[in-house]
Amino acid sequence: MSREEFKIETQLVQGSGEFTEGQPRVYPIYQTTTYDYNSPEVLAELFDLKRDGYMYSRIGNPTVTAFEEKIAQLEKGVGALALASGQAANVTAILNICGCGDHIVSLATIYGGTANLFKSTLKKYGITATFVSPEASEEEIKTAFQENTKVLFGETLGNPEMNVIDFEKLVRVGKEKGVPVIVDNTLASPYLCNPIEYGVNIVTHSATKYIDGQGAALGGVIVDGGNFNWDNGKFPDLVEPDSAYHNLSYWKDFGKAAYITRARVTLLRDFGACLNPFNAFLFLRGLETLHLRMERHSENALKVAKFLENHEKIEWVNYPKLESSYSYENAKKYLPKGGSGVILLGVKGGREGAERFIKELTWIRSVIHVGDSRTCVLHPASTTHRQLSEEDQIKAGVLPEAVRLNVGIENVEDILKDIARALENI
Repeated sequence: MSREEFKIETQLVQGSGEFTEGQPRVYPIYQTTTYDYNSPEVLAELFDLKRDGYMYSRIGNPTVTAFEEKIAQLEKGVGALALASGQAANVTAILNICGCGDHIVSLATIYGGTANLFKSTLKKYGITATFVSPEASEEEIKTAFQENTKVLFGETLGNPEMNVIDFEKLVRVGKEKGVPVIVDNTLASPYLCNPIEYGVNIVTHSATKYIDGQGAALGGVIVDGGNFNWDNGKFPDLVEPDSAYHNLSYWKDFGKAAYITRARVTLLRDFGACLNPFNAFLFLRGLETLHLRMERHSENALKVAKFLENHEKIEWVNYPKLESSYSYENAKKYLPKGGSGVILLGVKGGREGAERFIKELTWIRSVIHVGDSRTCVLHPASTTHRQLSEEDQIKAGVLPEAVRLNVGIENVEDILKDIARALENI
């Protein structure tokens, strides 16, 4: 039985490659920058991309490769590229196919850091963005497109809105417009959802979140679905000869892996946002328990969301597995195994009520993190989405009274007691 035939729970626990007799059971950390060779001809072939192998750990490292291969397998892609952070993954995913004069269409319900990247930083380099509602019709999304649009972007679970996007709607628009759909799958994780199965072309993750699960390591990853035709006249950098590599064509020479190959040998090579081998080792350890944690996160979060939904001091609750959620039908379709561990709730009393609630919690701490095994809380308007205007905050689902609750894997009764006590005191 091949590893590709395993159920995802077994794929998470078992290695992505075959081991021979006497090799380490746990994949080791290759804490090295360089690799020994006797032949200058072999090194020349490595630099010309004519041979597989390692030459310098900025571009590739065995421990990092083991993590990349496992993520590619889990997400059902043709290849993956690990980077120093989730933000590095998203900016690399965009810059691999966008340059000065290009345009992005993005759903509005995305992480504040990514929104700032699209709205402000990339704009300074000549890449502009238009934001649309995830509930917009196909025709409405199409009206946001320009002749120079190169990407349609969204998040499986909007952070912090916790809406579930309609993959198939976005894929239909992307196909008609001839652009790839890139989806950040961080809050769902590869266990709860595989966007590539629904036709999404590129998937990104902040591995810092659920993949790690411990709040211990920074990292990101891009997965190439290998399901987009780059030779459609819009992406010359992937098709036309690259003078930096003796005029090879990524599309002609690497086929389905053209996108991920170019990201590695140009952007990773030149920008240097490589993943540390030790962090790759931690992510491999984290993946072995991902299914257990995501089941517990989802189970606990649903119980907490139902409690909050019926509490007199709570204005509203956004959680995809609540029947009252506008994303409930999408959640049933795309997230059958659970709704993840994040809840966005509105506390009565506006911003003052939200801040008072956070201060009244005892062991649930305010932390700039999500996807942690430990329950924590955050006020997005004053932290992760602080740089956005009030209008853009509201478009992203970040109201003044909104609190993002990361529900951990502790005993749910303890979580509920701390929340109930805090609500009583405001």
